[in-house]
Amino acid sequence: MPIEITNWLRGLGLEQFVTAFLENDIDAEILPELTADDLIGLGVTSIGHRRKLLAAIAMLRESPPISGASVRSSEPVRRAGDADISAERRQLTVMFCDLVDSTALASRLDPEDLREVLAAYHAVVAEVVVKFGGYVAKYMGDGVLAYFGYPQAHEHDAEQAVRAGLALIDRVSRLESGTAALASRVGIATGLVVVGDLIGSGEAQERAVVGETPNLAARLQQMAPANAVLVAESTRRLVGDLFDYRDLGAVALKGLAEPVPASQVLSESTVENRFAALRSMLLSPLVGRDEEVQLLLRRWSQAKEGEGQIVLISGEAGVGKTSLVDQFEVETPTARWIRGACDGLFTPRALGPLIDAG
Repeated sequence: MPIEITNWLRGLGLEQFVTAFLENDIDAEILPELTADDLIGLGVTSIGHRRKLLAAIAMLRESPPISGASVRSSEPVRRAGDADISAERRQLTVMFCDLVDSTALASRLDPEDLREVLAAYHAVVAEVVVKFGGYVAKYMGDGVLAYFGYPQAHEHDAEQAVRAGLALIDRVSRLESGTAALASRVGIATGLVVVGDLIGSGEAQERAVVGETPNLAARLQQMAPANAVLVAESTRRLVGDLFDYRDLGAVALKGLAEPVPASQVLSESTVENRFAALRSMLLSPLVGRDEEVQLLLRRWSQAKEGEGQIVLISGEAGVGKTSLVDQFEVETPTARWIRGACDGLFTPRALGPLIDAG
């Protein structure tokens, strides 16, 4: 099943191969039989990645699941004396996604056809969530719970969760149920949680998240219209103006004492300055950087005279690198500016910032 292979690869830190495994029908039964040649055929070209996968596959052969149970957990195999993984307090972005009118869909389809539709839907969700750095925590029928920021945290987890939500409603809407196109809805919220406690056992075992955040995300998903992504104010503050929204104001949600602000995400914005988009408030004026600004202006004058120039601005976070560049842009209104940004989640995409800028 998609969730099993997905979590197994994530546990190895090799989630980039999830799509290849799913597209080639690699399931828990086939997984222990994979060879080095098979991995090459799946696109695992790095010797280091192949050796890591082969070692993990060898462990599956040596320690097969009890009673033929399929490979399920993303946890490493534990041996006697191993310490348990404790719960931890951290900021997490939680996403809930489900199919719209799934009850009506079940009444129209044969159970086997419904199973195929749900399998295709689950595969799409797993692929999209992993692509954007998320973790599929649980399938609940036609509902999916995903975490962004666990087990590995990234700088832009909230942003990636919103991008995943937009991608999900687009991908799911292109799936066919045999009678009509499918529709989904997504709710996203960010906040402090306690995550990591193992609850349940066997097939029902999962990493629990405790806190108000998952409840808020679930309630937003329930009130979302078809093919829509709703986000809590906590998430919107983090992603700033990177997206275009429809402000819903304060909405009353079941189980919450007070109405909470919410927004519908419409699309990614066309803003070019990522720094400004993430910080919509007014920035402090640039102070004490006259020498640096003059240096940039001298280099600009040389460039206009035909002497090519390259300037690297480096420094610790928060010292004003972007503000310096913004001030230089003000001083050179005739220059043509091209801005690009690198994203650590997509390092394999060569020349990504230049492609985006073009």
